[in-house]
Amino acid sequence: MAKKRNVWLGLSEKEVGYKEVEKHKDSFIEALKKENLKFTNQRFAIFEEILYGSKHRECEQILEALTNRGLNVSRATVYRTLDILIKYDFIRKMDIEDGRVRYESNIGREHPQHDHMICVETGKIVEFYSEEIAAIQAKIAQKNGYKIIKHNHQIFVKPLKK
Repeated sequence: MAKKRNVWLGLSEKEVGYKEVEKHKDSFIEALKKENLKFTNQRFAIFEEILYGSKHRECEQILEALTNRGLNVSRATVYRTLDILIKYDFIRKMDIEDGRVRYESNIGREHPQHDHMICVETGKIVEFYSEEIAAIQAKIAQKNGYKIIKHNHQIFVKPLKK
C-alpha cells in the first residue's frame, strides 16, 4: 500500500508530520478569521511549507517551492500569510543583517526558544540551545523584575583560521 501523499507538498505523512499539521490547522484557521481573511488552499499550502519545509528560508525560496509544486500563489499572498504566521507565533522572522529576511517554524521544536550562530563569511546558520545561557538570561530578567516571554539571541561568528 502506497503512503498517503500530502496534496500541497508532495511529502508523505511521515515526512510532513501530518498529525502536527492537522493539530495546528484549527489554530491557523482561527488566526485567519481574527484577521478577516478566508482559509484558502494557497494560504494553507504556505502554512504547511513554512512549518514543514527547510529551515531559515526567505520569502522567495518559499514562493519558489510552492511554484515547483504546481501552485499558483502570489508573492503578496505569501507575505501577508507570513505576517499572520508571525503575529500568531507559528513562525519567527529572522534578520541576520545581510539585507535578507528569513523565516523559521516555532512548531514541533524540542527547544522553541533556541539561539543562532551565524557565519558572516558563509551565511551558514547553526541552531543551538544551551541550558546555561537560558538560566543566565532568566536570572538577569528576574533580577531586574521581569520574566522572559520570548528572546532572540544571535551570535555572529567567523571561522577559526587554522
